[in-house]
Amino acid sequence: MTSYDLLPFAPFTTREWFLVGIFLVTYAALLVVTIQNSRRKMQILRDRLDKARQIQADQQAMSQQSLEANHKRVAELEELIQKLDDENDVLRLELEEKKARLDYNNKVAVIENEKRSKADHIIFSSPVYIRLQDLLDRGESMSNEEQSQLDKVINSVYTGFTSQLYGLYRMTSQEYAVCLLIKARFAPKDIATLTAHSKESVASTRSRLFHKVFQRKGTTKEWDDFVLSL
Repeated sequence: MTSYDLLPFAPFTTREWFLVGIFLVTYAALLVVTIQNSRRKMQILRDRLDKARQIQADQQAMSQQSLEANHKRVAELEELIQKLDDENDVLRLELEEKKARLDYNNKVAVIENEKRSKADHIIFSSPVYIRLQDLLDRGESMSNEEQSQLDKVINSVYTGFTSQLYGLYRMTSQEYAVCLLIKARFAPKDIATLTAHSKESVASTRSRLFHKVFQRKGTTKEWDDFVLSL
């Protein structure tokens, strides 16, 4: 063993301790920032999912099946109310309150469905929609100007359509074009033609968007139904 091997471990100098301190502080700061960013992203995903689920719930509440179920429930409540005697005034009031809420929800749903029917008629009779049908007959894709015109028509009758979509996910121009055409009720094969993409690419886009928004795998039809509910 040499005399060099017997030398004790040299203590850190003041400068070395200073550098170690800077490293530890920097590492701790980066760790805190990383955790905060991760939490922020998770909160954004949760908010996005909550919005999407609420939109789905609203759409389901306005469906014909839901309306029929509500009408049936209203009839059942009316029958129960008629059977109650004078000693059950509180229960009668509770049932009448439930019935009033169902009646109100049904009226709102009917009005909303009528609005959507009229909105679709406006879209189908618009010059840009007719122009897009002509493009399909010739197998041509739509231009940026035609996409912009379709955007204006759809947002004029479905107020906030674009902001709702971008509020859920900041999509690309191609992804948004697919959503616009879904909203205008074009078939997938026609969307492929109008966006100059393959049917497989359009299907992949729709599935990917559903996964981005709902954080789970879904079918292309599920995404189409969601877009139509906006």
